[in-house]
Amino acid sequence: MKCYLDIDVLTAARKRIGLIFSEFERICVSFSGGKDSGVMLNLAIQEARRRGRKITVLIIDLEGQYALTVDYIARILDVNADVLCPYWVCLPINLRNAVSMYQPFWCAWDPEQQDKWIRMPPNRDDVITDQDFFPFYRYRMEFEEFIVAFNRWFGGNDLSACLVGIRSDESLNRYRTIMSDSKATYKGHSWTTLVANSTYSCFPIYDWGTEDIWTANGKNGWDYNKLYDVFYRAGVGIHEMRICQPYGDDQRIGLDLFRVIEPETWAKVVNRVSGANFGNIYCGSKMLGYRQVNLPQGHTWKSYTKLLLASLPPEAQASYKERFLKFICYWHRQGSPVRNNMLNLLPPEAAITDKIATRGKKDKKLVRYRSIPDHLDSDLESEKLAPTWRRMAACILKNDHLCKGLSFSQTKNQVERIKALVEKYRDI
Repeated sequence: MKCYLDIDVLTAARKRIGLIFSEFERICVSFSGGKDSGVMLNLAIQEARRRGRKITVLIIDLEGQYALTVDYIARILDVNADVLCPYWVCLPINLRNAVSMYQPFWCAWDPEQQDKWIRMPPNRDDVITDQDFFPFYRYRMEFEEFIVAFNRWFGGNDLSACLVGIRSDESLNRYRTIMSDSKATYKGHSWTTLVANSTYSCFPIYDWGTEDIWTANGKNGWDYNKLYDVFYRAGVGIHEMRICQPYGDDQRIGLDLFRVIEPETWAKVVNRVSGANFGNIYCGSKMLGYRQVNLPQGHTWKSYTKLLLASLPPEAQASYKERFLKFICYWHRQGSPVRNNMLNLLPPEAAITDKIATRGKKDKKLVRYRSIPDHLDSDLESEKLAPTWRRMAACILKNDHLCKGLSFSQTKNQVERIKALVEKYRDI
């Protein structure tokens, strides 16, 4: 349950950052060049300058970024060089590619693809291109793996804080992560999470809204990424603006803007990232899942799912089949809690057990499924409270390799399978 304070979010964030500077020996800020991490960094810079301290800044350069983002990052580092110690990382790192079935991941700064690089690494002393610089680095690490390893390396055995500018109102999963009672925190502060040894991830602006971000920039006169001005003039709402690598699950919705905003680099993007032009053409259509998916005439959702599976490359087909089978078995054997006021909406395939579900508040009936419904027009499907073949078909149509639409998360086995798929189809 949310608990509201009697102070504004800016004051609350400054108090949290003040506590971090008072109690942590080492401080690092993750900076992507986006609006949230920009505000996070500006707040930390103010406190560092007030205390006469220096802080580390981690920038993971994703190669396929807007030039305006690169300019903004360089500008912030140069203007605040008196308090910042940057690590501008330009190393081969695997990134999610949600616009291609053949290349579900692509590798930024891959030396084997240097002739196709979208741009060269910035010519700066703080830019890291040497693969031996970090003792933990492994060629083509996953982005998430690098972050965790860096935090461990940076903190060592000292009490260290890694500040991250994420906000809980961007997704329910972020809110749950930040407010979870099961994680280890620093002195009970819910906006902190122990990640390794004595190193904590800290989220001082977790309770900010998008409007708060822009209000703070305006009232404090902080510098920000001017790409947002371009987005605004293009008619993109402030809640839909995404500026990190534009081929991910959430960012691909604005991929067509890359061609318009920076046409001089668009040809390089198409040549570099498989499916980029497909994403440009269909980013706002049902082909990538941002509108309702329609069923072709003469098909059920079950038959359409099987047709889509048959059209996939063998490894991708096997990956989806494995996930779909686990999805079906879960609903058959484990089931899920359903609210009492929705029990009357259950389809004939559902079986209401006499058990109370152990998830949540333990006040809901456990429902299992004898078979999978084709689709449901009730809120059961939209709220992911029931399995349907339409949900499985939508995963394929959205290039959702991880099957997030079926509530799956990425596993180590799937990472290895996707890597094998990338290698097999690298030259296509």
